[in-house]
Amino acid sequence: MTILLLLAAFFVSIALLIGVATSYVVSSASPERKRLRAAIQGPQRGALPTILTLTSNVEAGGWQTVAKMLPRSRKDMDRLRLRMTRAGVRHPAAPVIYALLEVVGPVVAGAVPFFFLQAPLSWFAAVLAAMVMFFVPGLLLEQRLSKRRRQLENGLPDALDLLVVCIEAGSGLDQAIVKTSDELAIAYPALADELRILTTEIRAGKPRLDAFKSLSKRTKVDDIRTLVSTLIQTDRFGTSVGQALRTHADVSRTKRRQRAEERAQKIAVKLVFPLALCFFPALYVVVLGPAVIRLMHAFGNP
Repeated sequence: MTILLLLAAFFVSIALLIGVATSYVVSSASPERKRLRAAIQGPQRGALPTILTLTSNVEAGGWQTVAKMLPRSRKDMDRLRLRMTRAGVRHPAAPVIYALLEVVGPVVAGAVPFFFLQAPLSWFAAVLAAMVMFFVPGLLLEQRLSKRRRQLENGLPDALDLLVVCIEAGSGLDQAIVKTSDELAIAYPALADELRILTTEIRAGKPRLDAFKSLSKRTKVDDIRTLVSTLIQTDRFGTSVGQALRTHADVSRTKRRQRAEERAQKIAVKLVFPLALCFFPALYVVVLGPAVIRLMHAFGNP
């Protein structure tokens, strides 16, 4: 009886601890809590990133010497810089560090098991560690790209609704974009960051159409590319901007709902492997374990 009470108390304490930790993480990351904390701290306008590359020179700063030693051409570095910009990393030295990790990382990761393990196993572990370290930076960058792309796609319908409200209230398109970027800074920081860059380019003297094209090229999101094409056609033909934005907002909202439904339909397939590898073996042990033990005792004794 004492053992059962101890097991029950241990299970309840672990469940409460996990529940409290999960509730704290979910509540602290929710947009509602972030907005409440921002309201308590006072109004703070979102600032632009501290460093924005105005040229395609990825060898800026003190990383110029390191960049010349890397086995990458200038074209490859420019392509890498564009990918990292789409992922939200705009520091001039970021492509150089990424390329350096691809060269030095596998060597360091392979050297550790090679020198600390025995001879037959050291070669296999060194090769495996080097291969894993070679693919890790690319996988991390691709994960960040997909996460930022998903945030842009999910935040676009809300941004279009705010743009429609601001334009119908009498604001111009530029001022509506500024207001939308300020309002979305908490819920969708990636989209707010892109809108701030768009506003900065327009204020710096870049034509509005070229700034929209730069936004489409910088994000590489199909919904934003369609929005830019719609705004360009609206500006050329002189049609209603509010009506075009409202129509595109309905389409974007429908696509977001369809993406959510698609992910919900995939849950059943994704749960097959965790159930087969984690849940079913434990269930079989609990259900069939006593019967197997009794059969062993029954047929094992002479």
